[in-house]
Amino acid sequence: MSRTSAKAAATDATLDVSNVVQEATAKVESFVADTQKTVTEQFEKLSKGFEGLTAFGQENVDAFVKSSEIAAKAAEGIGTEISAYSKKSFEEGVAAAQDFASAKTLTELFEKQTSYAQSAFEGFVSQATKMNEIYVAAAKDISAPLGARVTKATEALRSFSL
Repeated sequence: MSRTSAKAAATDATLDVSNVVQEATAKVESFVADTQKTVTEQFEKLSKGFEGLTAFGQENVDAFVKSSEIAAKAAEGIGTEISAYSKKSFEEGVAAAQDFASAKTLTELFEKQTSYAQSAFEGFVSQATKMNEIYVAAAKDISAPLGARVTKATEALRSFSL
């Protein structure tokens, strides 16, 4: 082989190696760029998921706070109602005792006691019914914000499974 043809062969080989290296470099750069793009997209999705999870948690806290506020108001109302009933019952008991003292005969005393006992029992039944209605309404109002969060969580879980 002549020197010129050896030199030409070496030049061709160098060019072939250079082309192979350039192609490999281009493929590696493309692979790295695609990988970086995919990682960035997945990180953004993950970040948005965490943001959504944080917002969901905050909404849960807000619902719990709202339920607590409703419970406090309901407890205050229940306390007021019990206090009013207790005061009324005490006053009626004092009035009945004074009425009993004014009885002239044993028969009149028994009639007054019977009338008071019947009135007190009817008042108690009426108050018990009223308190039951208050408790049921309070439980419904207190559980409403938390129930809404459970519904939202259920819907979110369904959307993940679909």
